[in-house]
Amino acid sequence: MPKDDETIQLQKELQDLIAQVQDMQKKANDAKLEDTCGSMGDVPKVRLVTKKLLKGHINKVNSVHFSGDSRHCVTGSLDGKLIIWDTWTGNKVQVIPLRSSWVMSVAFAPSGNFVACGGMDNMCTVYDLNNRDNTGAAKIVRELAGYEGFLSSCRFLDDKHIITGSGDMKICHWDLESGKKTMEFNAHAGDVVSMSFASGEGDNPVGNTYVTGSVDRTCKIWDVREEKAKQTFFGHEADVNSVIFHPSGQAFATGSEDKTARLFDLRSDQQLALYTPPNKTSGFTSCALSKSGRFILCGSDDNSIHIWDAMKNQHNGTLSGHENRVTSICMSGNGMALASCSWDQNVRVWV
Repeated sequence: MPKDDETIQLQKELQDLIAQVQDMQKKANDAKLEDTCGSMGDVPKVRLVTKKLLKGHINKVNSVHFSGDSRHCVTGSLDGKLIIWDTWTGNKVQVIPLRSSWVMSVAFAPSGNFVACGGMDNMCTVYDLNNRDNTGAAKIVRELAGYEGFLSSCRFLDDKHIITGSGDMKICHWDLESGKKTMEFNAHAGDVVSMSFASGEGDNPVGNTYVTGSVDRTCKIWDVREEKAKQTFFGHEADVNSVIFHPSGQAFATGSEDKTARLFDLRSDQQLALYTPPNKTSGFTSCALSKSGRFILCGSDDNSIHIWDAMKNQHNGTLSGHENRVTSICMSGNGMALASCSWDQNVRVWV
């Protein structure tokens, strides 16, 4: 059998298996989330406004992430700069020049001591914000190389460990003290474009469980101590651009190129809800959840941020202000502020 025919046959078998799994899930799904929550009171309209408009980048801003202190955030732009912002005052704390301007992902360590970034340079670079080099910029402490594709996502476990997802479909675990990989494995059948950790317990802000979203249209649940996925979730019909763990640790939300956001539950092993924008034409680049998990927010390529009541599946409104596609959004740890960045070169803090 020619290779092409064999590939087509295998793809068909795979699609049939996925369809069978989804049929079985539907049979086990005895109620809809919005029906079960129908008796709950309606939530008021979310009235977030732009508290601070952060100007400083001179090209598209691709990624934003809050520090664990819920005050500072880092943004990465195609202008070749990382900027650390004080979101309370709107001031720049540090501007870090990058060796490569093609930054796609940024991450702030929960402690606030380090930031990391990566992109088309096929590398994850880690900066120590408390130490400067001879130019006065934050000192590079590690350049983590060895990827066969671009770096599309990164998140700190703590000051000594970071996990990355990349365009070579792999997840890598790094020990930052030695600069060596502690784990590397094939994770998806496409770029690993987003990851999110469940909240930790006690003094540890980050738990052992994390979720990844991929261009292969699936999401997977992982344990940091293992190389095999705990669960795989199907449903999206295009790239899963963003994943975010629910505060309960029992569910996660997604935003996708297929113009939907979804909520998946770990215990029932399936999708709980599907959220669509009123215009039905907006693809989602990023997603966030409120501190309670009651609201799901999605940044969109229609220049706005859409909000839903996650329980009753009702569109609550939109946040308008950006003048180009919203590339990334991030909720502060205390749930008091939302940061968003856009191709319009601006960063907004909504309160």
